[in-house]
Amino acid sequence: MQPFTELTALVVALDRANVDTDAIIPKQFMKSIRRTGFGDNLFDEWRYLDHGEPGQDVSKRPRNPDFPLNQPRYAGAQILLTRENFGCGSSREHAPWALRDFGIRALIAPSFADIFHGNCFKNGMLPIVLEADVVDRLFRLVDATPGLQLHIDLPSQTVTPAGGAPIPFTIDPGRKHRLLHGLDDIALTLQRTDRIRAYEASRRLTEPWLFP
Repeated sequence: MQPFTELTALVVALDRANVDTDAIIPKQFMKSIRRTGFGDNLFDEWRYLDHGEPGQDVSKRPRNPDFPLNQPRYAGAQILLTRENFGCGSSREHAPWALRDFGIRALIAPSFADIFHGNCFKNGMLPIVLEADVVDRLFRLVDATPGLQLHIDLPSQTVTPAGGAPIPFTIDPGRKHRLLHGLDDIALTLQRTDRIRAYEASRRLTEPWLFP
């Protein structure tokens, strides 16, 4: 997993609350567990004017010009600014896969659904929780400043708008460590390989009937 330390990037504003995982990646696209190839169908029902199905050539589909991710001013954005309870609904991990595949590295909102929040960390994305009034201020700043970039510094736990003051955020120390070092669940387990092997060796001595 790619480590996350600092990010300076364009921010795209999605001014919607209670965005559920079926809106993030509709169910018909959940036929793969490869973690890639979902970016084209991120927010599919909002980005396109027709009904999407797996295997379509998205370059030929009509796009909704009013949806933020389709607007030229947000092209290449890696930070998603949104409203409360983002990622609610089902526990599908395909939702963070689609965001990450699209290019999103960090999300900012007043709150996230708990399972979605945890899945972001497992996929190398940083979900940042800020007070609602701070998020309001960032929305106004994005609206007034085309091309606005934010600088996110995970070691110091700050978000800094271009030309503005740092905004502190909190994060669980364990999850911060995982992001800084690019550790997913498998990598964390492999760090304990010696202890696992020692445990297996002791089991062979104390319970040999388990190892024919």
